[in-house]
Amino acid sequence: MAGTAIKSIDRIADKVFADERISHEDAVVLFQHPDLNELAALAHHRREQRTDPQTVTYLVGRILNYTNVCWVRCKFCAFYRVPGHEEGYTHTDEEILEKVRDTVEQGGTEVLFQGGLNPDLKIDYFERVFSKIKDRFPDVVLHALSPAEIIYVAHRSKLTLEETLKRLKAVGHHSIPGAGGEILVDRVRKIIAPYKDTTDEWLQCMRTAAELGMRSTASMMFGHVETLEDRVEHLGRVRDLQDECSPFRAFVTWSFQPEDTNLPVERKASAFDYLRTVAVSRIFLDNFEHLQLSILTQGPKIAQLGLRFGADDFGSTMIEENVVSAAGNKFILNEAEFQRLIRDAGFEPQKRNTRYELV
Repeated sequence: MAGTAIKSIDRIADKVFADERISHEDAVVLFQHPDLNELAALAHHRREQRTDPQTVTYLVGRILNYTNVCWVRCKFCAFYRVPGHEEGYTHTDEEILEKVRDTVEQGGTEVLFQGGLNPDLKIDYFERVFSKIKDRFPDVVLHALSPAEIIYVAHRSKLTLEETLKRLKAVGHHSIPGAGGEILVDRVRKIIAPYKDTTDEWLQCMRTAAELGMRSTASMMFGHVETLEDRVEHLGRVRDLQDECSPFRAFVTWSFQPEDTNLPVERKASAFDYLRTVAVSRIFLDNFEHLQLSILTQGPKIAQLGLRFGADDFGSTMIEENVVSAAGNKFILNEAEFQRLIRDAGFEPQKRNTRYELV
């Protein structure tokens, strides 16, 4: 058995060093491979084939959760409040603009604008708010609304997906975060978020946005009810769409945080599982230039290690964040700390914007 495993990893390594694509079956083998150091070597080599080997980028931005009202009741979410709940909120225009102003004053270049599926908010709400943001802060990039939110806004506004995206783009909606992807396998989605969009609907939103010139990111939340094969299927769906129309600037993965959610798991994903998943993602996603770490869920020490497992981006300093923090996880670091951690890991830090242009 051990000899078979060695032969398998050698065969896959030959593909990686030849800059060739690995198969779904190869990815499953890598997920099961016990030697993290060997995975790290392959992933770091793939990273060096795609990006500047000495530079690690990061962003200064804010996650602006405009509402926590959401009717979907995803089992993995500790953030949402159902419509009518006493703890539900929707920020006023003035509150939103004040948060954006604070972001700019702290050197931020991006506002990751997302919340819940609030039945009271239709297209006119987002057109009004986005127009005000772009009018007062024209240099801020709106990385806004997950596919689930966009699909729901289209439904509530009785518009097609293309009409909705065109109208949002016209008022400054620049790019789409990969949130809501979770695991792009409908069997899994029906368990953890039975009322949410399907895999094909999520992918179609990203495809339509790409056709309109809007780029996005892709993500994966693992460590709940999915199998290793499900993770690979998710990566395959993302890679296929990237081949088709190149909608994604980067990929980011994080482990499910079960605290205060309605999705019990036997145990949280370990740091080893996270690093393995980062490495396999980098090796498999050969058509992605950037792979972003999740310092928010993993903490700074694991993030530093992740830079040797294929990641080249530290993500955002996150001036504000509420969704993951609602489950009791909060690693919020400032720009100086990002720079120190990156340098201590042996790389040169470089601030970027949403478009991965160096600032």
